[in-house]
Amino acid sequence: MEFTAEIIAGFLGGEIIGDRNAKVWTVSKIEEGKSGSLAFLANPKYESFIYDTEASIVIVNSGFIPKQEIKTTLIKVDDAYAAFARLLELYAANKPKKNGISEKSSIDDSVQNGENLYVGDFTVIEERVQIGDNVSIYPQCYIGSKVRIGNNVTIYPGVKIYEDCVIGNNVVIQAGAVIGADGFGFAPQEDGTYGKIPQLGNVVLEDNVEIGANTCIDRATMGSTIISKGVKLDNLIQVGHNVQIGENTVAASQFGVAGSTKIGKNCMFGGQVGIAGHLVIADNVRAGSQAGIPNSIKKTGEAVMGTPALPVGSHHRSFILFKQLPDIKETINRLEKEIERLKELKN
Repeated sequence: MEFTAEIIAGFLGGEIIGDRNAKVWTVSKIEEGKSGSLAFLANPKYESFIYDTEASIVIVNSGFIPKQEIKTTLIKVDDAYAAFARLLELYAANKPKKNGISEKSSIDDSVQNGENLYVGDFTVIEERVQIGDNVSIYPQCYIGSKVRIGNNVTIYPGVKIYEDCVIGNNVVIQAGAVIGADGFGFAPQEDGTYGKIPQLGNVVLEDNVEIGANTCIDRATMGSTIISKGVKLDNLIQVGHNVQIGENTVAASQFGVAGSTKIGKNCMFGGQVGIAGHLVIADNVRAGSQAGIPNSIKKTGEAVMGTPALPVGSHHRSFILFKQLPDIKETINRLEKEIERLKELKN
């Protein structure tokens, strides 16, 4: 599909600097721009590329002032990154969509589905499942009995959704994710073995949630593991049983949270952050990559780093001391020797 600078500027409410009739039909990074592509510049460290890029149109922030001549057409907007994201959404929405139900799928006669359902090859949908409108279920998925799926949901290949789970509207589940497997519940026995605790609850994904590839969200022992609306979870994440994650919280790859922890709204967790079980994490908490959180964080907006996680300021001060430990140890050794020498002289 082809767009002119005039059409794009009109959609974004932007100002055109250059050729209003410049045309694009694909997108690119600014450093890899080719004729006919649309790029954006939001981070100042990439500014040097705008003077040489071959992209036909570049979206920039309204405050951008070039330091030398630019060949490409610019569209100035309040927020270049957000504007480019909107265009990518438009581009994706216009891509051809899968449709129809494969004869190689297995769908129980009791399944209730809405309009515009796509089901790919070798997908199995069990009894009494309810499916909304405009749902795409790609090949080799498993949808367990009594699962409820809302409208405008996309479930990519190989996803497994166990019985009784609830999927809201506008949810995306990437390939290989497992929703509703048993939580890690075992009780020690007198003979030293472990007895399995039945996991009788479910998982609820509320509206506008996205789950990354190969992420696992365990069903609750009783009640529900809840992923609230607007949550975005990256690939390779583990969410334990009975966890609650608040609205619009985001977590990067290899994040893990143990059972029964409650996480607040609008939190941000870097890659490989680990959170112990039965904790409470306040709203707007931010945790740097590889932070280990063993205790509840009750202060709204707290930023933590390190293992065990400390407030950022305390972590930085501690790390400075940590780097100085070899020198401190040498100083202590020297002082100990001096003390011994002084004792000998006194005697």
